[in-house]
Amino acid sequence: MRRFLWIPMVFTALLIPASVLAADSDAHGFNGVINSIEHQYHVRATRIPFLGLANFVARKSTHSGVSSMHIAEFENFATPVDGDTLNRMVEQKLGPDWERAIRDTSRWGNEQTLIFTRSEGQRMGMFVIDLDGNEMDVVQLSVDPKYLDDDIDQYSHSHRDYSN
Repeated sequence: MRRFLWIPMVFTALLIPASVLAADSDAHGFNGVINSIEHQYHVRATRIPFLGLANFVARKSTHSGVSSMHIAEFENFATPVDGDTLNRMVEQKLGPDWERAIRDTSRWGNEQTLIFTRSEGQRMGMFVIDLDGNEMDVVQLSVDPKYLDDDIDQYSHSHRDYSN
């Protein structure tokens, strides 16, 4: 009989730390950025269905060149977005491991792109936010830089001399 009393205690002991860790992980990183955008701009993110399957296909088709994708889309994004505010919010939620590589804002601010990167050992993490009019896409993924080099090389242009 005493053995059955230990089961709820062990379950509770394991469940509490797991829920605390899950809540903490939502405060930073991809989920932290999504939650902050939802709160700041009063919009709801659409999560991509079957993303686990898409991750599997991407990992297999790129021979592990691309993995760990997280994607969220905001439609009907009507609130004006201040580029400085968005950049600060993303930097705060991603944390110091991430470094902004690109920030591009149109003259009127209705088109913005932020790209952050971080080292993940042999891999590179990428975090992209793209606001285009009233739609915003947020993507996080892990890539193998060697795979990117191979992919980019196929688009290289030969040098031509146009001085003649």
